[in-house]
Amino acid sequence: MNNKLALFFLVILMQFSCNNNDTRLADQLRDAKKKEVIFTNIKKGWNFFDTPINETSEATVKTWQQWREFMDELAKKPKKTIGDFQKKSKMLSTKVMALNTNIPAQFDTPQIRSRIATLITQVRMLDLYINLTDISDKKVVKLVAEINIELVSLQRQMDKIVEKSKIPMETGESELLQMIMDTTRAIPSGSPMMPGNPGNNGIPEKYHTMPSNPGGTASPKNPN
Repeated sequence: MNNKLALFFLVILMQFSCNNNDTRLADQLRDAKKKEVIFTNIKKGWNFFDTPINETSEATVKTWQQWREFMDELAKKPKKTIGDFQKKSKMLSTKVMALNTNIPAQFDTPQIRSRIATLITQVRMLDLYINLTDISDKKVVKLVAEINIELVSLQRQMDKIVEKSKIPMETGESELLQMIMDTTRAIPSGSPMMPGNPGNNGIPEKYHTMPSNPGGTASPKNPN
């Protein structure tokens, strides 16, 4: 009787254990399927604008090392695992940070720096979201699209600067600018021009000529 009772409990325990194993297996399969879907969506949406969109950007790739290296890194698309995409995002984050260094003098403007700052923020956010335990494939794909938009904006601004530099100055404009610069350098820092008297040019008042007498009336004589 005791043997039968022990056997009965053993059968129940084995069945309970099998049910737990089946549950764990089902959870693992569900998790694997979810990761596969996430990987597929990210792989499908990981398409960067990795080639220059205009002649200015194409020329800049040859002379600006940090820009060239960042664009080259964008072109190398991961293929095998989600881990490859995570490693790629870290590398992109490193490369985009380098854009802040050695900016060509022609492009070292507030407009360019602002766009680089936005691009850095977006790439670092991509690195953050793709390395989360629970990865949001929708957020990752959205960030890729936003990075592409900023890439276009940055390259268009670069082209705008170059095209503007090609516009010839009007006749006499360069001479006028040079005169303004020379005048600015000639005025001593301790003798600023007085407001409302633009003709003084910093000359001490004792050297100014006396104003004319427009009415023609002789100055009154000293009664003494």
